[in-house]
Amino acid sequence: MDKQNWYIKMIAWREAHIKQRHFIIILSFVVGVLASLAAYLLKTTIHFIQNFLATTFNADSVNYWYLVFPIVGIAITSLFVRYIVKDDISHGVTRILYAISQRKSILKLHNVWTSLVGSSITIGFGGSVGAEAPIVLTGSAIGSNLGKFFKMDQKTLMLLIGCGAAGAIGGIFKAPIAGLVFTLEVLMLDMTMTSVVPLLISSVTATSLSYIFAGNAFMFHFTQYEPFAIERIPFLILLGVVCGLVSLYFTRGMNWLEGIFRKLKNPVAKLAVGGAILSLLIFVFPPLYGEGYDSIEALLNGDATSLLEHSLFANFGNTALVICIYLTLIVFFKIFASAATNGAGGVGGIFAPSLFVGCLTGFIVAKVLGSLGFIVPEANFALAGMSGLMSGVMHAPLTGIFLIAELTGGYNLFMTLMIVSVVSYITIMLFEPHSLYAMRLAQKGELITHHKDRAVLTLLKMENVIETDLSELAPDMTLGELVKVISKSNRNIFPVVDPRTRVFIGVVLLDEVRNIMFRPELYDRFTVKQLMISSPAMINQNLPMEKVMQIFEDTGAWNLPVVDDEKRYIGYVSKSKIFNSYRHVLVHFSED
Repeated sequence: MDKQNWYIKMIAWREAHIKQRHFIIILSFVVGVLASLAAYLLKTTIHFIQNFLATTFNADSVNYWYLVFPIVGIAITSLFVRYIVKDDISHGVTRILYAISQRKSILKLHNVWTSLVGSSITIGFGGSVGAEAPIVLTGSAIGSNLGKFFKMDQKTLMLLIGCGAAGAIGGIFKAPIAGLVFTLEVLMLDMTMTSVVPLLISSVTATSLSYIFAGNAFMFHFTQYEPFAIERIPFLILLGVVCGLVSLYFTRGMNWLEGIFRKLKNPVAKLAVGGAILSLLIFVFPPLYGEGYDSIEALLNGDATSLLEHSLFANFGNTALVICIYLTLIVFFKIFASAATNGAGGVGGIFAPSLFVGCLTGFIVAKVLGSLGFIVPEANFALAGMSGLMSGVMHAPLTGIFLIAELTGGYNLFMTLMIVSVVSYITIMLFEPHSLYAMRLAQKGELITHHKDRAVLTLLKMENVIETDLSELAPDMTLGELVKVISKSNRNIFPVVDPRTRVFIGVVLLDEVRNIMFRPELYDRFTVKQLMISSPAMINQNLPMEKVMQIFEDTGAWNLPVVDDEKRYIGYVSKSKIFNSYRHVLVHFSED
């Protein structure tokens, strides 16, 4: 009881002495600090596990232990999730989008640490996924739960989720601008300038601490810059188109493969199938082991032949043709390795895989152009490919541009990165309107977007607009009984419901019976079943609000019945009630 009183007093003191706007600034700083610590802990744990395995087992030649490690890591992670977490912690960014759209920006408390543990084990043992989506979920969960602890409203919780995501990206990549634009582009928060300041504070705070913990070095050591040249623009456009098409393959391929794994209900079967696929791919293509950042650095520094080491392709030489075929096959099979890792029970994201595939794609295009007699810088194209794939897969061109520039210190490559990123983004938008993160939610109508009308409709819930005060009629009631019901009602629509099954049958409109209401000689002649008409449409209670409004638009109706999956009557929903709720939500979320 004393603790509860202390907590209540603390909340009351904060509300009395610290303005909301100032307190949000304080929370954004705290979220930035905690997100950076979480990012550092994640990277340290992954490297510790990797170094332990590397020093314990000989890796000078083809090491068959490396075929076993990923399966062991996935098995441990799967047991951890199944028996300790007891919740789904995969697809971190998708879970954040779902929380923003459907859970009033509330993330579960265990997300503060469970994704960190799961991804550390999965990636440390060589799972072919990335650590960035799990750390973004961790950072967002920190922001959400910190805001919840201090009784913040939904709008502030949404902002703190963004602060956590920005801090996580800034902390793990040392990329403060990328952290900010990732939140605006990928999480799709419609921010005002007042809201951007806390995001900047979290991102810069996390990045600063990351420099203190890990030093000033960029993530990828790269010095072979070549200045931007106008004559290369056609080749950059070509690279952008290729990146957009590869992004489309990456997005739809990953979604399809994960759908196959979802159909496997037995966790042992998932582990067996996923583990077998992953081991086989790693045996044939060793660069698929782990995140792939070593391979990226090798390509950026012109050492493509090192990727052939310990592979079956090493026997075919290191000609440009062999390298291109080898890297193309890796690009093709990377989604299989990543989907197998997550599908078998591992925890990881698509940040690293998209960077990896993008680097290889850019390098391959440069190699092919070089073999055709066009001189283009391979390292620059590899960097631009990373930006292009990230822009396409995540539908986030600004994130792709700034992240690659900040990862490598390649700020003088902005024009190169911008051309490729924008063209890649335009290319994939012709085929796929949603990113891999948002695809599933968009299909269910559960995705909040930058489109103000759609965003507000997404925040509206059906249960808040259903009206249940309408007088119900039975189909065998007489006109006289109907008149008595009308006399006691203040509504002009009357749903007709089967009294036994509760199934909605039709509706009686006051305007339709007004001309016979005052003729007593007809009271026993007509029944409700004869007087009722069909409703223009029925709305299922589980439909998203955007689809509900589309039905109103298509039918021209102002009132429609709401039913469950068995067509049982629940209530009515009116367009005017939705509009009133819409205005309320719009005003709330537009206030600074």
